[in-house]
Parts: sequence; structure tokens; C-alpha cells
Amino acid sequence: MERLLTLSLRYRFFTFVALLLVTASGLWSLNHLTIDAVPDLTPVQVQILTRSPALGPIEVEQFITFPIETALSGIPGLQEVRSVSRYGLSAVTAIFEEHLDLYFVRQLVNERLTLATERIPAAYGRPMMGPLSTGLGEVYQFTLRGSGHSPMFLRTLLEWDIGRRLRAVPGVVEVNIWGGETKQFQVVVDPGKLLAFNLTLKAVFDALSQNNALAGGGYIEHEREQYLIKGEAMATTIPELGQIVVSHGPGGVPIFVRDVGEVKEGAALRIGAATRMGEGETVIGMVQMLAGANAQQVVERVKERVQEIQATLPPGVVIEPYYDRTLFVSKVINTVRNNLLEGGLLV
Repeated sequence: MERLLTLSLRYRFFTFVALLLVTASGLWSLNHLTIDAVPDLTPVQVQILTRSPALGPIEVEQFITFPIETALSGIPGLQEVRSVSRYGLSAVTAIFEEHLDLYFVRQLVNERLTLATERIPAAYGRPMMGPLSTGLGEVYQFTLRGSGHSPMFLRTLLEWDIGRRLRAVPGVVEVNIWGGETKQFQVVVDPGKLLAFNLTLKAVFDALSQNNALAGGGYIEHEREQYLIKGEAMATTIPELGQIVVSHGPGGVPIFVRDVGEVKEGAALRIGAATRMGEGETVIGMVQMLAGANAQQVVERVKERVQEIQATLPPGVVIEPYYDRTLFVSKVINTVRNNLLEGGLLV
């Protein structure tokens, strides 16, 4: 210790420079330190989700979950595989050794998913890896309220506008949506009209699937120029869907979709809803943070983007946050600071 003090006093300039470097390094580390309210104990894991609305739990287990589990077996570093098979949903979780990199294991799982996809019928859905997040990744949650607007309108707005803009924020990997109604164009077929035209329900399905698409036809050369050929048959309105030809009657008279049923705007079948303070149905958005990101910085960016989005929303539509991780972190830090001060005074 005496030798250290002697050297410090002898080389004062170098001692002062070293002190400045250590102080600057400490300040930089303080500003870039990842601070959260609670430690994230989520293991190194990858979740694989497959949606199949037409299958029950037994069929989901047999045709989706089991092939995925079989394909994952033997991956280096794999410790455990868990799965849940529910109506219309398969969730498989692969847990790996702690020392492995999360991006590396996701690459390994993605390679095995190619094999699993070949064993699952295309009509039953396609397995996809879950977002690159953890159990504590839900850092910001809000409701979307709009006086005079339907739950379908609010969900559509959140899904196609607000959600996409929030996903572009650095550190955000996903925006989950709860509540509301998913907008659909529906064709309600009249069985009596089908019999009158001697048609089947399959004929209507085939007509809608084959005539509601885009197709390319190459190009035509004319006077040293190329003219692209494309078929634009994507229906975007109810009248366009109604004008799709199902078949032809006597004399070549076309039979349209509108002739065999009603084309209307409706909502997809759902199994749940979201409410707020007992005031009725609402739509909820939940922002998920990238694994390993700084929660405080990510939430600050999200709040800035929310302010930008709010200025462009239709009149009466309001984004109201009800969970903010930064507020939780601030309260925890204040509690720790007060406890240290009180403990220091008592000692």
C-alpha cells in the first residue's frame, strides 16, 4: 500500500489521467447499463407455434406437435422439449443449455423445422418460431379506444397501421393484439340457389380461390420494347367478389357468386374478448422487447413513436397505456435508493 501511494505521488500526472479514464469508463457504463426491475431467469429457449383452426387437440398433437418434436430430437445442446396441443394451436418449446447463444440455437431449430414442415400437411398450417423475446419481454401495454368506432375498426387499425409502425422501433420484436374482431369478406351461400343452378359448394370454393389472385404472363416484344403482361384478379371490394364467375348456365349465361349467395363484410370466429374497467369491449396492444435489450431505452423509443402515431389517428381514437416498464423500474430504483440511505443513516 505504501509503495502504491509513493508511486501515485511521484507520478501525479499519470495518476490523474488514470483517474479520469476510470471515471469516464464508469460514467459510460452507467449510461449503457441494462437496468430492469427484476432479473430475467428465462432459460435459453425457442418456441415454435403452429396455427391450425380446423383441428382439435388430438389431431393437433398427432399431425403437428409430434412431427415437430421428432424433428427437434438430437439437436446439440438440447435439454428438454415441452409442448402444448390445444384447439387450433400447437406450441412446442425447446430448452437448451445456458452457455449456448440464443441466435445460434434459433438457427439450429430453423434448420430442423424444414424437415418437420415436410411431414405436416400444408392444409394444417406451417410451424413458425416465436419472437426473439423472453418471459419478461412485455414492456409496454396499451388499449386503443375510439368513441363511435367498432371493435372491428379498432383492431384493423391496430393490426395494419399502429402495430406495423411500432414493430419498426429498434428493440421491438413483436406487437401482440388482443380483443376486437378480425375483418373478413364473407360469402354466405344459399343452398336453395345452389340446387337451382345445379352447383356444389366446392364449385364456389374453387371459383373464389382460382379467380381471386394475381398472375404473371411474361412479356410481349414490340418495336424493341418489352410490355409486361399481368393478370389483376385480386378482389378488394364486395362488388368485385360478387362478380366472380362460378359457372355458366344454358346458352353460356355466366353464374356469378352474387347469384348463389350474399357477399358481405363480417368478422372471423373468435374465442375471446378484451374489456377495460367494466366499460365494455376494447382492443389491447402488447409490445414485446428484443431479448437482451435495455428495457428503459426501448420503452422510451416506443413512447416517442406512440406520440407520433397519436397525431395521425382518426378523430376520437386514443392510445391509452396501462403498463409501462420504465415506471416500474423507477419505483424499484427509488426503493433501493431510499433503503440504502436509511440503512446508512442507521449505521
